[in-house]
Amino acid sequence: MKQRSISAVVFVAILLPIVIFGGLPLTVFTYIIATVGLYELLKMRHLHIWSVPGVLSTLLLWTILLPAEYQYILTNWNSSRFDIIILFLFLFLTYTVVSKNKFHFDDAGFVILSVLYIGVGFHFFIETRFADNGLIFIFYSLFLMWATDSGAYLIGKAIGKRKLWPEISPNKTIEGSLGGVVCALIVAILFMVFTDLNISAVQLIVMTVVLSVFGQVGDLAESAFKRHYRVKDSGKIMPGHGGVLDRFDSLLFVWPLIHLLHFI
Repeated sequence: MKQRSISAVVFVAILLPIVIFGGLPLTVFTYIIATVGLYELLKMRHLHIWSVPGVLSTLLLWTILLPAEYQYILTNWNSSRFDIIILFLFLFLTYTVVSKNKFHFDDAGFVILSVLYIGVGFHFFIETRFADNGLIFIFYSLFLMWATDSGAYLIGKAIGKRKLWPEISPNKTIEGSLGGVVCALIVAILFMVFTDLNISAVQLIVMTVVLSVFGQVGDLAESAFKRHYRVKDSGKIMPGHGGVLDRFDSLLFVWPLIHLLHFI
């Protein structure tokens, strides 16, 4: 517990100043942690980051992460993000031939989905911060998921009886999950009172419930592929907490949804 607490304090001490400052430091930080997250996923599949698929997937990830303000880099080449994704799709499939199927179709599908999963999530982390009221929304999303996780754990431990999804995460309960949503709503009320998210109370309540639920789905999704690949933690970057994906699994679902559902 002491190790977890120290790691959490160090992580917050690094994250918060970067998030508050924003700009280029935030973009560089995001590129670093997203690349580490990709490394963690590739490692589960026994694919090395310095292999041909690893290098290609890293380049594709960096393209997807590109903030909107740097979109001109692609525009100058008469390209879009979608064009680049299609190009890399063919490159991965071509490598299945060149490698004589040592890198096969399943590997290619895994790599592409991994890049999209991590890239889209962290891209919208950047876009959320750069939006109007972006800093408030970042803090809202962070506190929302911390409240959801803590509430689900504490309430599940206290009164949880019915398993939520035992095949994927045996310790999670339905009562804990609902408790997490309730704790998230308490955070939403505090944000409504003390900050200006520039949305109505009804919108905030709906957004909070949706994001809390899908944040838990994000947690379960990561638990599912860790269980499939038989690993306990995605990495060891944070002693006592695991890797980048262990810390950001919920938020990788939350940040895109804030934009896709037009909450921001």
